[in-house]
Amino acid sequence: MSHHRKFRVTLAVLGDIGRSPRMQYHALALASSLAEVDLVGYAGSALQRAVREHAHITCHLLSPPFLQRQHRLPRLVFLGYAVLKSLSQSCQLLGVLLFSVSKPQVIVLQNPPAVPTLFIAWLVARLRAAKLVIDWHNFGYTMFALKMGQSHPAVRLARWYEHVMGRRADAHLCVSHAMQTELRQNWDLQNVSVLYDRPAAVFAPTPLLGRQELFRRLQQDASFLPGYRPEARDRPALIVSSTSWTADEDFSILLEAASHCDTLFCRRAEQRPDRSVPQLYILITGKGPLREFYEEQIARLRLRHVHVQTLWLTAEDYPLLLGAADLGLCLHRSSSGLDLPMKIADMFGSGLPVCAFDYGPCLTELVRHGENGMVFSTSEQLANQLYELFQGFPSEAPLLAHLQSKASEGGRIRWLEGWQREAQPVFERLAA
Repeated sequence: MSHHRKFRVTLAVLGDIGRSPRMQYHALALASSLAEVDLVGYAGSALQRAVREHAHITCHLLSPPFLQRQHRLPRLVFLGYAVLKSLSQSCQLLGVLLFSVSKPQVIVLQNPPAVPTLFIAWLVARLRAAKLVIDWHNFGYTMFALKMGQSHPAVRLARWYEHVMGRRADAHLCVSHAMQTELRQNWDLQNVSVLYDRPAAVFAPTPLLGRQELFRRLQQDASFLPGYRPEARDRPALIVSSTSWTADEDFSILLEAASHCDTLFCRRAEQRPDRSVPQLYILITGKGPLREFYEEQIARLRLRHVHVQTLWLTAEDYPLLLGAADLGLCLHRSSSGLDLPMKIADMFGSGLPVCAFDYGPCLTELVRHGENGMVFSTSEQLANQLYELFQGFPSEAPLLAHLQSKASEGGRIRWLEGWQREAQPVFERLAA
């Protein structure tokens, strides 16, 4: 790229930028490669400090949708809302991309959502003589189908639109080899490169002093793990699951597994009263539309050895909690079966093994069962895995120790190194 910062890239996502780490990482990588970057998306969660303070990244914040709980709408009302939302988004995005950002050489668009962003980004790219790159995180039509059903005519129309508009881009990035194969073979797309999600440098095991300071801060809320001391020999196990509380993560599986696992520990306590039984704390972080729904179910749980708690962490504290935990949980289902959850990459970067919902063969690109994590398909399988991993915790947990020793290998390559290998050549071709 130019050594005089004449190369300009616009990154656009019709989502909360603060909850779009991949796009923020794109911005930082491009800015470090001597590009000027405009980052466009919804206001909401705080951006990473490095993004906010970077001299060569300019953020353009859009007004978020006025309705945050559209998942509760009846299907017909939801469809009407989706049309109105699309029109509003089109006007906002078109205005910003045409008149607010400086003329870019490349526009990078996160997909999904596909409507209206694919058409708007393509139109602006052609009007401003820019190249268009689509960064495929998933497919918009499969997300739409979660609400409307696979056979709904609107879903079939959404797939056609996504396919037609996708073919008009100049280059493509995607998150897995399985998705790359789908885009090449079934969508007839060219120039498709895989850019894996990888952990940023902030994700690492948290040293003891850092853990102690973290839990002192968190325990200012009296409801959070009162009396927990990370250095204690009999400390409870910490299990972390991060989520956006959306329909593609079914936390009823986790709650059923917690109840079943608690029963196993209660039975063990009755059979072996001479042996101590560990306490398991499952901490679920994040914000999203279904959080209140599941918090109501969590409040009804009456368990003795397994405890479930929700919390919200700052962008600075989240990596510290991952680095202080013993196991990660991923309930991501994948509407397409072709995407990979970034949260697992972050957990591996923190040295944290993962129990992940098995949504298809694509997951094996990231999680190897019995090596750096475990996969499950039912709540009973998850309960048995938790029991097997933690029944002797913290003094005797050989399987957990084995998984922990292998998990950090999955986080050896960090985001910037992976981006330079896999994405930078794409931008260099477009800049030539």
